[in-house]
Amino acid sequence: MILDTGAGGDAPALDIQGVSHRFGAIQALRDVSFRVGSGSFCALLGVNGAGKTTLFSLITRLYDSTSGRISVAGFDARRQPGRALARLGVVFQSRALDGDLTLRQNLAYHAALHGIGGRAAKARIAEVLALVDLSDKAAARASTLSGGQQRRAEIARALLHRPRLLLLDEATAGLDLRARAEVLALTRRLIAEEGVSTLWATHIFDEIAPSDHVVLLHKGQVLADARAADLARDAPLADVFLRLTGVTEVTAGEVA
Repeated sequence: MILDTGAGGDAPALDIQGVSHRFGAIQALRDVSFRVGSGSFCALLGVNGAGKTTLFSLITRLYDSTSGRISVAGFDARRQPGRALARLGVVFQSRALDGDLTLRQNLAYHAALHGIGGRAAKARIAEVLALVDLSDKAAARASTLSGGQQRRAEIARALLHRPRLLLLDEATAGLDLRARAEVLALTRRLIAEEGVSTLWATHIFDEIAPSDHVVLLHKGQVLADARAADLARDAPLADVFLRLTGVTEVTAGEVA
């Protein structure tokens, strides 16, 4: 079981309230607020430059948040960073596996960073490899894995310490259609079977199901926060996106 309720078990997996962030004169985020419920898939939808990666960097403490509040499973990311980050698993857009190491060695190194060692690490590595259907690749060097397999391996790594929330930043970037579908299906299976919540940053409409929670982020502001089916009640989601953002056009299946 992945879900780790801990002291914040009754709280949303992620609670963001009134978060703003600047890079000098550039306002990257402006009063961003939304929640990700337990065991849910939340799509953070926006074009490149919308502020998605900045928000991820604030949640993961790569940047310091100076306004508003970010809580993970009830723990304040700024005041209780250790407890908040312990309940967070992250898959960034850029590849993060060591290609010279085997998949098992990559996971063992990451487990050690979380204080998991010995038999516990060996057992947990076997568990997460089975979850992502990579048990047969444990002894393979990471550089020999396909793009889709590497993404699944990174999800396995993010699950090692039993997080309550997974952050995936453009997780399907650079993957072919089959691999993209496999990674998305895996993520949804983890939600359904393991109870982990997911914040899935994307610019691809086809990755969003009608039942998904959608947060539409544009130029650092939340323009919509609702179930996809409710947003697309009277028009396709792409058309709703165009109307709300003023973006002139989108390519098939994705935000331009």
